[in-house]
Amino acid sequence: MRLSLATTRRLKNWLALGISMLAMAFGLFWLIWILATTLELGLSGLSLSVFYEMTPPPGLANGGLANAIMGSLMMVGLATAIGTPAGILAGIYLAEYGQHTWLGSTTRFVNDLLLSAPSIIVGLFIYEVYVARMGNFSGMAGVLALALIVIPVVVRTTENMLRLVPNTMREAAFALGAPHWVVIGRVTLKASMAGVMTGIMLAVARIAGETAPLLFTALSNQFWSMNLNAPLASLPVTIFKFAMSPFEDWQRLAWAGVLLITLGVLCLNILARLVFREKHKS
Repeated sequence: MRLSLATTRRLKNWLALGISMLAMAFGLFWLIWILATTLELGLSGLSLSVFYEMTPPPGLANGGLANAIMGSLMMVGLATAIGTPAGILAGIYLAEYGQHTWLGSTTRFVNDLLLSAPSIIVGLFIYEVYVARMGNFSGMAGVLALALIVIPVVVRTTENMLRLVPNTMREAAFALGAPHWVVIGRVTLKASMAGVMTGIMLAVARIAGETAPLLFTALSNQFWSMNLNAPLASLPVTIFKFAMSPFEDWQRLAWAGVLLITLGVLCLNILARLVFREKHKS
């Protein structure tokens, strides 16, 4: 007995919905497991000394991550401050001016290459053009490496978000006599600001846990330092070293660092979404 067309479509819909739900459950299972493990092991190593004591030498029970936390905040903050304006401006050019030009196509191609390039390649590039020429590892080299990772993410997100703005909004602004730069700043960029900020948060989340480029640029520092012209500690590199060590105290500090990065990125994303949701409503 042949099934009716409506029944066949209903069965196909249920099948597709079931496969989608299974895929979602599979992803959520691993995500919840990772978060539960991070919370369990991270909370066991978290204490007040983590925030005000330096990373300990081998065999010493006491110690913290104060120097690594400060180093990560400095490098991530400066890299975001350098990479975000460059990425937004490049994204504006690609979406508003360079859609059908050879420069726009070339820029988009190069940006796609940077977006897909492994971060270790970026670290090796900064090592060759900056660290080797300066003669020493430094926090500034780490900042430059992280900024190169931020830029393509922000460029891609900004371009995509600006392209989603309806052309009728641009045409209405042009009809009122507004110049192109005013249309971009007051209309298209304002309408897509929530999406642009999401891209910036994604870039921050990516560089907050990058280890490979910092191994070739900032290296590490066991002591407290805010000198960007010298080796600088960071949470990802410290986590890498401590997690690979045989010392249980170091491993507990590594899990505490993982928890701090996870909570920091989570809080930053929630705060950005709340702020720009309120602005969008107003």
